[in-house]
Amino acid sequence: MSGLFGSAAASAATSTSSNTIGDLKNDVALSNPPEDTISGLSFSPTADFLAVSSWDKKVRIYQIAANGSSEGKHMYEHDAPVLSVDFSKDGNKLVSAGADKQAKVCDLTSGQSAQVAAHDQAVRCARFFELPSSNGPMLVTGSWDKTVKYWDLRQSSPVGTVQCQERVYSMDVRNSLLVIGTADRYINVVNLQDPLKFYKTLQSPLKWQTRVVSCFTDATGFAIGSIEGRCAIQYVEDKDAGSNFSFKCHRDTPQGTTTQVFSVNDISFHPQHGTFSTAGSDGTFHFWDKDAKHRLKGYPQTGGSITATTFNSGGSIFAYAIGYDWSKGYVANTQNYPNKVMLHPVQGDECKPRAGVKKR
Repeated sequence: MSGLFGSAAASAATSTSSNTIGDLKNDVALSNPPEDTISGLSFSPTADFLAVSSWDKKVRIYQIAANGSSEGKHMYEHDAPVLSVDFSKDGNKLVSAGADKQAKVCDLTSGQSAQVAAHDQAVRCARFFELPSSNGPMLVTGSWDKTVKYWDLRQSSPVGTVQCQERVYSMDVRNSLLVIGTADRYINVVNLQDPLKFYKTLQSPLKWQTRVVSCFTDATGFAIGSIEGRCAIQYVEDKDAGSNFSFKCHRDTPQGTTTQVFSVNDISFHPQHGTFSTAGSDGTFHFWDKDAKHRLKGYPQTGGSITATTFNSGGSIFAYAIGYDWSKGYVANTQNYPNKVMLHPVQGDECKPRAGVKKR
């Protein structure tokens, strides 16, 4: 891609590396966004198609042009709010998880969608994964019924089920690493080569409810975000435990003895650099370098809570959804609350790790 959202973005950066305040002036709004809060975003690994799931029960797929303009390409529905979306590795399929207790897969070649998974309660997360032994993409779903199920798309019944301690709140897959975050702060780590048992179970190092888990780009660990403005960096193997740490984020400047603290709603890792973003109820997002334990950039308030984020496969676009996340109850859910997806062109050194810091 060229233009503002492509390779030319590198030369378009005017900020210096010492300037840690990011700029939103080139961000572009997605055309015809959903009619209710956006729950999930996923870019195709093979082209700049963006899938958006929403509480309006619909999944929408947009094509993003080099200048940041967007066009709706396809839409399909669930019977209840859609809570998660994910593209297959080849970009040909899209899975969506819904509060209607099912997951659906849309074949993007034919435009047909069909139910492929069922649970006893809402399906909170669905992710594609592939193993050397599997013929084509497999599916893993996590539900509020406290189970994780594995699905072969050619069969109507799950090929495996794992019982979790509590309701599944967040889930992510990278290579053979599956990380499951549940209620009561349990974190389950699964090696997908041996998918029916937990490789490791831990309690989140963060003291409050888990909001999101996100795998490192190299699958050696994962990040955890909580409702209490904190993020934890965790490595899978015990030999790396000395590199685990947590930090505060998405908090207002203290006023006397009171600090306004906000939920970390999503964490996304840059596909090339391995740096990552956090986004929260305070309406801000930040880019971080975990190896240097350093914030690369912080961005101004976007005008509403950020509910979901993702990078495109080339790392040149950072998409973020603004909408009400119910963090302040029903009284704050006003009709004029913004509901949109913004596309941020990643420019210059915004997401590049700090120079001279040894990679793990």
